[in-house]
Amino acid sequence: MSFPPKKEAGAAPTDEVVHRIRITLTSRNVQNLEKVCADLKKASLDKKLHVSGPVRLPTKHLRITTRKAPSGEGTNTWDRFEMRIHKRLIDLHAPSDVVKQVTSIPIEPGVEVDVTINDR
Repeated sequence: MSFPPKKEAGAAPTDEVVHRIRITLTSRNVQNLEKVCADLKKASLDKKLHVSGPVRLPTKHLRITTRKAPSGEGTNTWDRFEMRIHKRLIDLHAPSDVVKQVTSIPIEPGVEVDVTINDR
């Protein structure tokens, strides 16, 4: 019966653990959001990572309709306000230390970034 060769105690593992990383970007400004998405994708492709996205999720329309007249007197005129929230998803397959380097790009103002790490 043969046994596999023993590993040395001080040897470092050659393969790093590859995580599935989901980056969620949220903003009210589409131009800033698309710029950050393009920068993230370009930085991760420069590191030769597996990238999928950006996936464009449906836009949320938050609407408020209110009367113009504060007292309620006069003609019934209404103001309609709307805030649109845009969302993008980018998925990466990379070690966690490489993701820190990729996500260190300058983020445009008004863009929120959420990074979620999932193990395989």
